[in-house]
Amino acid sequence: MFYPCSIQPQHRNGKLKLQSKPIAPSRKLHQPCALVIRCDHPQNADLPRYYSKKEKKPFPVPIVELRRAARERFKKSRGQPKKPVPPPKNGLIVKSLVPLAYDVFNERITLINNLKKLLKVVKVHACRYCNEIHVGPIGHPFKSCRGHRASIRKGLHEWTYATVEDVFVPVDSYHLYDRLGKRIRHDERFSIPRLPAVVELCIQAGVDLPEFPTKRRRKPIIRIGKSEFVDADESELPDPVPEPPLKPILTEIPDTEIVAPRDEEETIQLAEETLEAWEQMRRGAKKLMRMYPVRVCGYCPEVHVGPSGHKAQNCGAHKHQQRNGQHGWQSAVLDDLIPPRYVWHVPDVNGPPLQRELRSFYGQAPAVVEICVQAGADVPDQYKPTMRLDIGIPTSLREAEMVV
Repeated sequence: MFYPCSIQPQHRNGKLKLQSKPIAPSRKLHQPCALVIRCDHPQNADLPRYYSKKEKKPFPVPIVELRRAARERFKKSRGQPKKPVPPPKNGLIVKSLVPLAYDVFNERITLINNLKKLLKVVKVHACRYCNEIHVGPIGHPFKSCRGHRASIRKGLHEWTYATVEDVFVPVDSYHLYDRLGKRIRHDERFSIPRLPAVVELCIQAGVDLPEFPTKRRRKPIIRIGKSEFVDADESELPDPVPEPPLKPILTEIPDTEIVAPRDEEETIQLAEETLEAWEQMRRGAKKLMRMYPVRVCGYCPEVHVGPSGHKAQNCGAHKHQQRNGQHGWQSAVLDDLIPPRYVWHVPDVNGPPLQRELRSFYGQAPAVVEICVQAGADVPDQYKPTMRLDIGIPTSLREAEMVV
């Protein structure tokens, strides 16, 4: 005999628990059952907050929390013998992270090569006057331009063709021959080479590039003060033998040798590979940043890979005259090292273009993700909340006004 039951939803800690209770009394064979649905990603999420150039970036960890953690460490270490300093603070590299550094370096090269091929299939537009880009057949109609003479154009963009540098934003930093050496002075800012910050992070983590030599210690340093140290004597050790790279190092393909995908199947496969390289590079760089510190200026996008920032007085952000052009260094996050460059998500590439009046219904995604999705790749779960895939888009302005 069938007894009707009532379903009562319960929300606890991000879980939706559905518990059915029979309305009529039943025997012991019919026990209430519970169904738990876990959702690790919210249904809809807002984009990261946009900070004005007049604002300072917030610290990843508040100063109050840092001071509280420092006091706790001091209390625990009181009366305890000093522990040896682990790598990489003692001058040695973390050997377990060397393969990961090679993977991040190769994934970056793979990402750049694949983006050059996808740009021949997927149309990407860049504004002539500002740094905004759009992925789609035509540029979006939103009045969000803040470039030169934007008031005359009433905020409208003037679209041109985009390049790989517009999609995958290059973030450069100074190359350090000695990661624990003296800080770069202001008069040395033109004599020290600059290279992509991700590449510099991989070099400090163990990747050997002949064109960018770096000092590899084989013995831990000897501390003689809080900020002073001397290198250990390595004369009794045998001469280092040059070893081949742990993994083969990929190289960028010249623009003249780029070949577009031949068919739709190859395009989808290339998009999936590009999206996987993007995720692997960001995931690996985040692990490297936990051991090898990266600094960012709180006022401008300048990034420095090393324990402390450089002394070059080249900060041109808001009120830099009061700081004499010096940077306000703080701990960097992953988006400072690899900017995602958010763009508007086009729900249907073959459908009608985006409408200015329906702007609040559209979502956004990183430019690399949007290119891969339009090329045929599946949308990753972590980007679905900001893309707003489950929101119904009105067909007209009158329908949008009726939305509650």
